[in-house]
Amino acid sequence: MSTNLLSNIDAVGFGGVVQEYLWNWENQQLRVIYETLGKGSPLLLLPAFSSVSTRVEMAELARLLAPHFQVIVVDWPGFGESSRPSLDYKPALYQQFLADFVTSIFNTPITVIAAGHAASYVLQLAQNQPSVFSKIVLVCPTWRGPLPTMGASQQIAGMVRGLVRSPILGQALYKLNTTPSFLNFMYRRHVYTDTAKLTPSFIAKKWQTTQQPGARFASAAFVTGNLDAVDEQSDFLALVQPLSVPLMVVIGESSPPKSKTEMTALAALPGVKSIVIPGSLGLHEEYSAAVFAAVQDFLFPSDV
Repeated sequence: MSTNLLSNIDAVGFGGVVQEYLWNWENQQLRVIYETLGKGSPLLLLPAFSSVSTRVEMAELARLLAPHFQVIVVDWPGFGESSRPSLDYKPALYQQFLADFVTSIFNTPITVIAAGHAASYVLQLAQNQPSVFSKIVLVCPTWRGPLPTMGASQQIAGMVRGLVRSPILGQALYKLNTTPSFLNFMYRRHVYTDTAKLTPSFIAKKWQTTQQPGARFASAAFVTGNLDAVDEQSDFLALVQPLSVPLMVVIGESSPPKSKTEMTALAALPGVKSIVIPGSLGLHEEYSAAVFAAVQDFLFPSDV
């Protein structure tokens, strides 16, 4: 494993230093892209898993945090500008990646802000290695993928995943489910609350993210629940109960009912700080200034 400054590579950054982290998984090297802004104590931003997952969704929040921290934002393997090979994307891959990335890039306990499905992976790492994180913020945390949330059985979800992974039919099915009109529909349904922000150019950028070579593999794994790091709500909540690291949960008041119920149950656990602010599952991107305002006292109570 190594990390190198990018050169002569078309990387779409947002003002920071863009670098690559070379990571090995099952004898295959993956190129993981991350970006660094600001100076100070380290803070890791983890975007949500989704078909349009990219570190750019964390850009505005990163800029707001950069005057106070050295902010590192990463594209998960299989998403964004990181490598997207046709791997079997599963929890073990992301559990190992997060552990390796954190220990390779940082030499001191770090603050982490994780959105959506990244929550379980952060909590599992905090449970296994309590000294890794100094503070944890979970923004609209989820643990169950879209198809299982809709009630699909493991068998049906597995069939869908297999179809999407297939060479010709899979690519066609994936394209049908990532058209600009479908992305717009999904954003309106449970990602953004202000539909005026869903401009043609905004949707076009999201669509371009979904059309990268190999994009369907990790996306299909997420949608079908193959990236669910836990199987039950009780398992998710159990990740918090022995936690020694300060934890804050930010909940979007317009989050889908099932997801909001899960978030509320997490926020109700002893010792967990929480706040409800406007927004839905894309809260970290749509209302980044509100997220920043909500977590200020938790992150730096004495100097802001």
